[in-house]
Amino acid sequence: MKRTFFALLMCLVAGLNVMAQDADKLLGNYYIDYDGKQSKVKFFKYENGYRGQVFWSSDGNEKKDVKNPDKAKRNTPLSEMVIIDKVVYAGEGVWKDGHIYDPNTGKFFQTEIRFKDEKTLEVRGKVGPFFKRIYWNKL
Repeated sequence: MKRTFFALLMCLVAGLNVMAQDADKLLGNYYIDYDGKQSKVKFFKYENGYRGQVFWSSDGNEKKDVKNPDKAKRNTPLSEMVIIDKVVYAGEGVWKDGHIYDPNTGKFFQTEIRFKDEKTLEVRGKVGPFFKRIYWNKL
């Protein structure tokens, strides 16, 4: 009985390790060309999920996030803005349950993320049944 329990426990630990490796596939830097504006975003672990933060913007460091609904964040340079927050790995190559921020409108949307292929991330911003899809290229 002890051997069976130990074997099941080891299988569970191995399965969690594989899932963590799949979840961490999101980590890294990505290039985005959205509405004629380019930026680079870094995904990293944050709290219980993942966060995507801009580290370079073609608009430069001077332009601020003036449309942010949080007045305290309106002086944040676009090149330092968090645009995806609190996404978690849901399994089967999908990250969700977080939100994406559109600095052009100052609005937040539900997000779902998956890889289209090894180098291309498909990012969806959703409102109800409607969504907009953007592709990000891994650097």
